[in-house]
Amino acid sequence: LHVAESGGDWVQPGGSLRLSCTVPGVTLAEYSVGWFRQAPGKKREGLSCIRYPDDFTIYTPSARGRFTISRDKVENKVYLQMDNLKPADTGNYVCAIGGGDCDYGELTSPRPHEYDYWGQGTRVTVSS
Repeated sequence: LHVAESGGDWVQPGGSLRLSCTVPGVTLAEYSVGWFRQAPGKKREGLSCIRYPDDFTIYTPSARGRFTISRDKVENKVYLQMDNLKPADTGNYVCAIGGGDCDYGELTSPRPHEYDYWGQGTRVTVSS
């Protein structure tokens, strides 16, 4: 499966971006989908997950309050709306899909096992 992210860009602090995740040929609504990021020189960190089948969502502290994950079943995409962006949000944002329950421990694990397919990421730069 080819997981494809898009929407990364350069934005000034305080700005917003909406990232998209899609998997051609796959009904994304039948998977749990997580968003992760890796900042330059840092380890990958989990941000959010939306669960199949009930669309329950979870967020880590880095994302809570500023980021919103959502699913568009018509467009067959999962979005990550990011508001009030900060320079510390700079990084490569990666989408991953799997059959899990959006377990918080998995989302924050350095090796999350419940995500089977990963994209290459889309780059976000927040600077003035």
